[in-house]
Amino acid sequence: QVQLVESGGGLVQAGGSLRLSCAASGRTFSDVAMGWFRQAPGKEREFVAAISWSGGNTHYADSVKGRFTISRDNAKNTVYLQINSLKPEDTAVYYCAADPRYGHWGTEFAYSYWGQGTQVTVSS
Repeated sequence: QVQLVESGGGLVQAGGSLRLSCAASGRTFSDVAMGWFRQAPGKEREFVAAISWSGGNTHYADSVKGRFTISRDNAKNTVYLQINSLKPEDTAVYYCAADPRYGHWGTEFAYSYWGQGTQVTVSS
């Protein structure tokens, strides 16, 4: 019954900020990497960010570098995505994922666990 649950999405004006959370249950995820993906209407699911088990290494898609920050709190079994300077093109369902194959941070099918997603809508 391993489960990932995203929260924190909503409707935000362009230029605003959101912090997404992904809470894991059923097992500890403190020893595995985790990531965020997103899927906009009519588009393929795309990689957003990933973080190593310790938080010491992070990876970002070029489209979000400088605006998004991934972090984690292993004591809470939770990973976060801070989103700043939101743009309308950031509108998407955001999914968290856990435990990718080593070296495959940005590959959707490398991840073992997925959440249900949280909607982020950015108005202009």
